[in-house]
Amino acid sequence: QVQLVESGGGLVQAGGSLRLSCAASGRTFSGYAVGWFRQAPGKEREFVAAVNWSGTNKYYDDSVKGRFTISRDNAKNTVYLQMNNLEPEDTAVYYCATRSLNIATSRMSYDSWGQGTQVTVSS
Repeated sequence: QVQLVESGGGLVQAGGSLRLSCAASGRTFSGYAVGWFRQAPGKEREFVAAVNWSGTNKYYDDSVKGRFTISRDNAKNTVYLQMNNLEPEDTAVYYCATRSLNIATSRMSYDSWGQGTQVTVSS
C-alpha cells in the first residue's frame, strides 16, 4: 500500500501561485498514474489534473487548463501541481491519489489517497 502526503498549500491572493507536492512512500511510484482532486466546502470532490505513470500524458480539467501544470519526478517519488493565476474559486482542499498506469478522471478509479492540503485564495 502506498502512503501519500500532500504539502505546499496555504493562503495566497488572487493572481498568485502555489506549488503542491505529493510525496509517496511504501512502494515505488513509477508504475502508477497520479491524479489531483479538490473539494470545496459543501461540494463533491472534483478532478483537477492527472499524469500517467511515465509523465508523458497529462490531462486537465477545463477550469484549470492553462493555469495549472502537473509534473512528476519518479526518482523522488513525487508529483507536483504548479498553480498559477489562482482564483478564489480554486479554494479547496487538494488531494492526490494513485491508480495503476494510466490517467482517469473519476475519483472512483483511484485507490490510494492522501490526507489533503488546504489552498485558500483571497480576493
